[in-house]
Amino acid sequence: MTDSAVAGGVDAFAALSEPVRAALSERGFTTPTEPQRRAIPRLVDGSNGLVVAPTGTGKTETAMLPVFSALADDPPEGMGALYVTPLRALNRDMRQRLEWWGETLDLDVQVRHGDTTDYQRQKQADDPPDVLVTTPETLQAMLTGSKLRAALADLSHLVIDEVHELAASKRGAQLTVALERLRELAGSYQRIGLSATVGEPEEVGKFLTGARGCEIVEIDAGSAVDFEVVSPEVTAADERLAGELATDADIASHVRLIRDVVAAHESTLIFVNTRQTAEALGSRF
Repeated sequence: MTDSAVAGGVDAFAALSEPVRAALSERGFTTPTEPQRRAIPRLVDGSNGLVVAPTGTGKTETAMLPVFSALADDPPEGMGALYVTPLRALNRDMRQRLEWWGETLDLDVQVRHGDTTDYQRQKQADDPPDVLVTTPETLQAMLTGSKLRAALADLSHLVIDEVHELAASKRGAQLTVALERLRELAGSYQRIGLSATVGEPEEVGKFLTGARGCEIVEIDAGSAVDFEVVSPEVTAADERLAGELATDADIASHVRLIRDVVAAHESTLIFVNTRQTAEALGSRF
């Protein structure tokens, strides 16, 4: 499908299966983001694809909604989909993000990495999940186990998050070997890459699929972004809030501003300097 066809008003969500559309409605998602609008119609037919877009534009759902749609319509016997991330911390984040969809669509979503217990590993080998979130290194280790190899023979979709981080690295070279070993096990399967903005997306696409062809959907959000710099003034309400939070009024004024911004928007991404600060803010909202 061409960009002009997608831009011409095709409803990306309409291409998804009925259970996924119902879940979207339950979740309150009525309008696709730009990456979703342009990429989902291409991915839902099983095409390989690379989605290049800034953070916060819904790339994860862009890849996984078509995957969930396919698996909900035709549940796998083994592992139907792998979601590969470069970091274990991302594994945990992705599991939390995807579990709701799995529960709603009656699909088992699990995570496997270096910290996964032996008990859980054995359970996954005996009763493989429908969707497994893992790392490149753990994926390679999985390919040595007979039960897991049998489970992976049913693979139909593979998503690589932050694929640009891997494309030009030794880890990436090792991952490409694992992808080809998967192809020997499962035959042809859909490959989807998610990337931040990069200078040469075609090279990342070649890393992802080799010579098999790759639809590249590149989103340039620069011209659509408005910037506003705000420095809040301390108010009497901030003084009272500072007492409640056991902090100073200047910090309280910033917390108040963040609260107002969050309340005024459907989604908000907040950047802070430390994990401790992020957790503290998260507990307040």
